[in-house]
Amino acid sequence: MKRIPIFVIAAAMAVSIGGAMTLSAGGADYESSLIFGGKIPEGYRDWRLISVAHEEGSLNDIRAILGNDVAIKAYREGKLPFPDGTIIARLAWSYVASEENNKAFGRPQSFVAGAPTNVQFMVKDSRKYASTGGWGFAQFNDGKPTDMVVQDCFSCHVPVKARDFVFTRYSP
Repeated sequence: MKRIPIFVIAAAMAVSIGGAMTLSAGGADYESSLIFGGKIPEGYRDWRLISVAHEEGSLNDIRAILGNDVAIKAYREGKLPFPDGTIIARLAWSYVASEENNKAFGRPQSFVAGAPTNVQFMVKDSRKYASTGGWGFAQFNDGKPTDMVVQDCFSCHVPVKARDFVFTRYSP
C-alpha cells in the first residue's frame, strides 16, 4: 500500500485553497470540493474499511466508509476528537436487488451494489476548517468535483457533534 505523508497532503491542500474558495449565500467563504485540487485522492480505494451502511428513502444506496491510516488509528484507539490529517471517504452505489442471487436462494432476499452514485470525503484540519468543526468536505460525482459548499455538508453533521461530527462508528 502506498503511504502518502501527511505533510504532502497538507501541502497539496494548501496550494489548492487559493482556487477553491466559494462564496456562500450568507456571505462567508467556505472551501468547495476543490480541497483536493479538484481531484480524488490517489490510492483512496486502498484505505481500510471502517464500516458499511444502507441509506433508505430517496437515496436508497449502499455505502462503504473507508479511512486513511490516521483515521483508522484514531478509530481503533477510540480517540476523539479525530486528529488533524484524518481523512474519511464514503463511497456510494445504488442499492439493487440481485436477480441472479435471488434465483439461487429461491426467493427475493439479496441486494447488491449497483451503479456508483458519488464519493464524499471528510478532511480534518482544525485550523483551516475551524468554522465547520475542524472538517472540510468534498463530493465527487462521476469522478468530478461538485460545486457544493462545505457548510452544506457540515449542517447535516451537527447532530453528531459529540462524536466529532462523524456519523460512522468503527466496525472492527
